[in-house]
Amino acid sequence: CLMMSVTPTRGCLLDLPWEDILVPHILCHLPLQQLLSLQRVSKSFQSLIQLYLANMRCFDSSQIGPAIPRAAFVNLLKDNEVLQQLALQNCSDWLTDRELLPVIGQNHHLHQIQLKGCAQLSRHALVAISLSCPNLRQLSLAHCEWVDSLSLRSLADHCKALEAVDLTACRQLKDEAICYLVQKCGRLKSLSLAVNANVGDVAVEETAKCCPELEHLDLTGCLRVKNDSIRVLAEYCPKLRSLKVKHCHNVAESSLSILRSRGVELDVEPPLQRALVLLQDVVGFAPFINLQI
Repeated sequence: CLMMSVTPTRGCLLDLPWEDILVPHILCHLPLQQLLSLQRVSKSFQSLIQLYLANMRCFDSSQIGPAIPRAAFVNLLKDNEVLQQLALQNCSDWLTDRELLPVIGQNHHLHQIQLKGCAQLSRHALVAISLSCPNLRQLSLAHCEWVDSLSLRSLADHCKALEAVDLTACRQLKDEAICYLVQKCGRLKSLSLAVNANVGDVAVEETAKCCPELEHLDLTGCLRVKNDSIRVLAEYCPKLRSLKVKHCHNVAESSLSILRSRGVELDVEPPLQRALVLLQDVVGFAPFINLQI
């Protein structure tokens, strides 16, 4: 029906109420890439798509493709003040503060922001997010090495409703910064501190004590984390569902077994099972071993 009525002279699609019907009930079901193509049909369709873009609640750059031009991004969101979700992980090659800050500054209803790998931003981007998005609940800053302790403190001070934060490979951050974040944001359910050699037991223990709702914690590659903090995690986080500690060489089964017995999903297998897997890889078959005493 849509394809048969794209010509304005036929008087079908465009005769429907734009704001009441077309934007909320029809255009929202089309991929963004198709909408951008549709606006080239006529001036009327261009106006319709611009109205849709101004009222769009979710923008995901992956729907357009990996090569979205910088100018196109700026034009797409220049009139939008109602965004709730913003995903820009595909814009890492060119996205800077200059493009992002105006979008953040005019959208105060954002509750989910994805900036994974956006390496050309600066700490000013995180400060802008903290000041403009008081209702923010989910934030991914994975592989954003520009995140520092001062900008993270600003986030913690102004975005206390945070439930999920991804700080994977934010290598400037140390225990003190993580402690400040979890002290201010006690509603956290998901936290990733993976691939951060500066994070240790102090941060993990403070996270456990301040975030009783914690369900998912990623400590992959945190070499300074030891058994003691894992035991504190088991004591203070009864809702924990998954824990990643691969490549945490100072974390042993003596602490993990407590969580394992509670059904917490771990990314490392028990020592005996790991040994059998290694043996299978070496020998080429699964050995039959009687483990009963």
